[in-house]
Amino acid sequence: MRRGCQGCQGGSSLPFDFTMAFHPILDVGRGKVWGYEALVRGTDGQGAGQILAMVDENNRYRFDQACRVKAIELASSLFPDAETRLSINFMPNAVYEPAACIRATLDAAQRVGFAHRQIMFEFTENERMTDVAHVRRIIAEYRKQGFATALDDFGAGYAGLNLLANFQPDFIKLDMELIRGIADSPQRQTIVAGVVVIAERLNIAVIAEGVETEAELASLRSLGIDLFQGYLFAKPTTARLPEIWLPAKARSASRDAPATASTIQATRAA
Repeated sequence: MRRGCQGCQGGSSLPFDFTMAFHPILDVGRGKVWGYEALVRGTDGQGAGQILAMVDENNRYRFDQACRVKAIELASSLFPDAETRLSINFMPNAVYEPAACIRATLDAAQRVGFAHRQIMFEFTENERMTDVAHVRRIIAEYRKQGFATALDDFGAGYAGLNLLANFQPDFIKLDMELIRGIADSPQRQTIVAGVVVIAERLNIAVIAEGVETEAELASLRSLGIDLFQGYLFAKPTTARLPEIWLPAKARSASRDAPATASTIQATRAA
């Protein structure tokens, strides 16, 4: 444990540079941007895969910390208002001591004046949870600090519903494989409807990610989902906020809602 914490706090700098792209999460029911997910990109246009391929056991902890700081610093200068959320992916297996490893995040947020309530941390099912009790401690510490948590890629990966029984995050993000073709798949509709019911009873909000067609959007809306992410609305853009498409009904909702910078951002591309 001591060596891992030193990896978070000291050691040599990363042997590569990176930046962040931002991908919107939309509250379609209210016709506005709910937040943005920060996604790793190279400074010369490299995709996330090329950057992540350079992450190894020697720099994993420093990279995880650097990603959080970079995302917060960029968001503080780009986000239109204090209500817009920032979603940051993190590696549970790269956090040794939750209270100690969150210090860089807290310091960055304080330095740029970014409120804790605006930050959500996503952890993914695709990273095997080697220590369930440890992940539970991470989530408890983040909540104590005022951060929200989300389980990414729900419906894929190692643990499935067992993670909800163990962790109860604030949000779950449905895996795109459950979303793809849902408009023509009664099986997928039934599964997602069941997940929505479970989430409601556990007081967990659902985000549908990977939405690419209006038919998928309509089907998911009919199942009671309001929060969406996907190429239908926008593609990630590096170090700036993207132009966003919203369906006609959502644009009408945004005109009825109080005017905010994030609402303008969501509708200006229509």
